[in-house]
Amino acid sequence: MRAMKLVLPAAILMAGFLVCTTASYGTAAYAKKEKKVCTICHTKVVADKTEMAKNLTDAGTEYQKTLPPKK
Repeated sequence: MRAMKLVLPAAILMAGFLVCTTASYGTAAYAKKEKKVCTICHTKVVADKTEMAKNLTDAGTEYQKTLPPKK
């Protein structure tokens, strides 16, 4: 019973985070807007979008957090 008092709110909070988070996609338009090259946010530039999402630098990860959610 005591564990349920901790587990249930934690599960509800985690489910809320999963439901409310969205993917963000950086594009060349972001690079032009910010006047930065792609390698500021990515360790290497490749054509595959999934690969680009995996190779973010620390700066890219932080910038990704600041983007507004997509609708």
